[in-house]
Formats: sequence, C-alpha cells, structure tokens
Amino acid sequence: MVAVSQKRLDEFQTKVKKISDLKTLLLGIGETEETRKVSEVLEMIIAGALSLDASDIHIEPAEVNVVVRYRMDGVLQEAVSFPQKIYKMLLSRVKLISELKLNIKDKAQDGRFTIRTRDTDIEVRTATLPGPNGEAVTLRILHPKTIALKLEDLGMNPHFYAIIQKQLDKPNGMILTTGPTGSGKTTTLYAFVKTVNEPGIEIITIEDPIEYHLPSVTQTQVDPEKGYDFSNGLRAILRQDPDIILVGEIRDFETAEIAMHAALTGHLVFSTLHTNDAPGTVPRLIDMGVKPNIIAPAINMAMAQRLVRKLCKACKKRVEPSTDDLKKIKAEMDKFPSGIEKPDLKTAEYFAAVGCDECGGTGYKGRIGVFEGFEFDDNIEKMILTEPSESALRQAAIKQGMLTMKQDGIIKLLSGVTTPEELERVVGS
Repeated sequence: MVAVSQKRLDEFQTKVKKISDLKTLLLGIGETEETRKVSEVLEMIIAGALSLDASDIHIEPAEVNVVVRYRMDGVLQEAVSFPQKIYKMLLSRVKLISELKLNIKDKAQDGRFTIRTRDTDIEVRTATLPGPNGEAVTLRILHPKTIALKLEDLGMNPHFYAIIQKQLDKPNGMILTTGPTGSGKTTTLYAFVKTVNEPGIEIITIEDPIEYHLPSVTQTQVDPEKGYDFSNGLRAILRQDPDIILVGEIRDFETAEIAMHAALTGHLVFSTLHTNDAPGTVPRLIDMGVKPNIIAPAINMAMAQRLVRKLCKACKKRVEPSTDDLKKIKAEMDKFPSGIEKPDLKTAEYFAAVGCDECGGTGYKGRIGVFEGFEFDDNIEKMILTEPSESALRQAAIKQGMLTMKQDGIIKLLSGVTTPEELERVVGS
C-alpha cells in the first residue's frame, strides 16, 4: 500500500535542504492543526528525512511537546517539536498506514508501509513503544540506495579488499561479519551477494526482516509466531538446492550448527554475529555450544566492522594535528603488521569538522566502513581446536597480517576522510 502522496512528498523534498527548512515548513503547526491535514505533517517529516539522508525518524512524546529526531550518519539530531494534540492525530495516521491496531496502546507493535518518490518505492518499517507520555514511534527508512553500494565502495583498504575477493571466489565455507546494530553488516552482506550473483547460481536468504529486495535472489523472512525461525528456515532452504545462503543472523546453537554444516557440505554461507570484534567470533560460537572441530573447518573468514562519519567536503578545514593526536597515531602505526604499507606522517593531511548548510552544521556528510578480519588458515584452525582465548586469537590474527578497525581508521584519518574525534567515538581511544 502506498501510504503518502507522491506529489506532496516530492514538493516538500525540494523545500527541505537542512533541518531549519523543516522547522520553517512546520512553523505555526500548533495554531493550524484544525486545517492542516495530519497526512501532510507526516509527509513533511518523511520528506525532511529523505532530503537529509536520515536512516531513522524518532517521534518521542514528552510531557508537553513531542520531539522529532533524525538519525543522520549514525547520530541523532533534533529536527522539530510540536504539541501533544498534534501527535495524537499523527500517531493514528502512522498506525493506520502501517496496519497496526489503533486501540492497542500498552504493547509494542511492528508494521511497515511504502512511500513512492519520483525515483523509487521506499519501504518504511514502523515500531511503536508504550511510555508514560504516550507511544514513541521509530520509522526506519529502507532506501534502496543504501544497498546500491558495490563491494569496492564500502571503504575497504586494498589489502583487506583483496582478501575478501579471494574468499568470495571459494565454492564453500562461511564468511562471518560481526558488529553492533547499525554498523553496516547488512549492507556488506548484500554487497557480497551482488558480487557473486550470476545467472548459473542459486542464492537464497533468510532474514529478519527482509530489509531490501535483491534482484534474482530468493529471499525469505522469519515468522516466529508461525514457528518459522532461522533454524527451521535454514533447514527448508537446504532442501531447495542453493549454492549460496545468506543467514541474516546467527542467534542460537541450532542455527549456528545448521549453518556450519551447510558450509561444510558444499555451500557458501554469509552470516552475522553480535560480538565486539573479529577474534570474538570463535569464543562466542563456543559459548553457544558449537564444537571447535566444527567451527575450525567450516569458517573461511571472520570480520568485524563499524561506520565512521566522513568529513563534509564543502566545509572541512585543514589543521595541524595536536601533539597528543600525533602521539596516539604513531603508537598505533608502530603496531601495524609487517607487509602493510604505512601512511607517511610527514605528507599526511589533517582536517577538522567545521559545519555548514551542506552538512546540517555537523561537519560530516556520509559514512565509510572501518574493517578488520582474518582468514581461518591452518594455524588458526589448529588454535581453535584448543579453545583459545580471544586475546590469543587476536595475536594470531595480527601475526597473520590483520589490521584492527582502529588501524584501518587511522589510514582513513591520514587520508583526510575523517577526524581523530570521530574515530575515537566509534572505535575507542
């Protein structure tokens, strides 16, 4: 169901280029609620999010007003606020188009709707959450351009990119990517799928939920209420004669074991896991109950990733790095594995975030991945059989040639892509 007016959405998008434009557009909403169509208010909010490349819209009721915040480049920014009475009508509208129950206010609900722009159809995922001042609503915008990225556009350094390409050429085994929610894991897995997708290959996914539709790929979605979870779905997929399987997330022992056996029986498997870094994948799987003698031969590679904000090209300012920053950078570069080319500190350019209309005053526009990963070679496989600690695996991975996410970030920092402050925010000091 197309839930909002394409004409008005396109019109509002042309009027919103920065957050202050949205505030101007909604100016006086408190006085005009009797005549202003609530659907138009929703369209203005969505149009603003689309214009500003926001990934999520947070609509949060407080005691007096309701605050709308956009998640832009991974960081929430307040966009506008309006009276509670407007929100009650807006909430009903959101629930209606998302096919949620209007009378349920004390339980969380999930739904979705579609918006149509002049360029494409965009799905919006709705989630409500009851609270003391009313139901909070989060709208996640699943824009197709988010997954239009090719593997070479993700920001991988040449060394890491070559390793990934080699792994994607293998006929079987598993590639595991790890990181918190919002770290770009789904985008990376979809880039893997697009890289290997050929007419003679059968690719099937099981996801929760299907975030984006991939051409020439069979996608299926879990439905726990009907008993269709990751483990049941994976069993069904294996009966469909796939060549490549994408498992949205490994959450339990059963799913992990089935996925591992699929990797061992001639299938190439892509999946995700929630750990802090690449070496943490093995201890996590062992904690789930997967035996080391299954993990070792099944997994080809474990990787981790985060997203850092890129400096706005329109306003970034060249600066001299602080003594403290230089000291930290040099200390990290001294730990670079042998064989990895180090950036030249003498010729490196350093920039600071300034802020302008182009970037909404943040100094940043867009994001890029920072990655780490290691291959399961003979040495790593032998180690896994002894159930090694995460720190021991990390040392072995570094010896193999792994750059950490922080080190990968330093390469981007010294290339003028991001700042020390942003890198520290995402991967720590």
